[in-house]
Amino acid sequence: LQKILIFLQVTTCVVVGKTLMILFPNAMRRYILKQGEKSRMNQNPKFSYENWGPTFFSFKYLLFVLKVKWKRLEDEAYEGHPAPNTPVVTCTGEVRHLLDFMRDNRPLILNFGSCT
Repeated sequence: LQKILIFLQVTTCVVVGKTLMILFPNAMRRYILKQGEKSRMNQNPKFSYENWGPTFFSFKYLLFVLKVKWKRLEDEAYEGHPAPNTPVVTCTGEVRHLLDFMRDNRPLILNFGSCT
């Protein structure tokens, strides 16, 4: 049921977004660029709106968003319950699962960061 509701929500958003892009291309361009500012996507000089803007509300976009949202349904963590065994990608590109990195009874520490 949750997947059906997510499908309906995302599909509706994509159809509305695509329609607005056709009817009001300049306004949607400004809106998408504003969203890019929030995520800092447009701060990369090699990334121009022409490269990524038109991909919004495409069929590939729809499939990607559905995949991400459906995957997140499986990755819910609840206090007092075991942690989800989320898939992760190593630096070499190998797909493993988070709990594969557990060793004996030692705690697993996750350190998140970024470098620019």
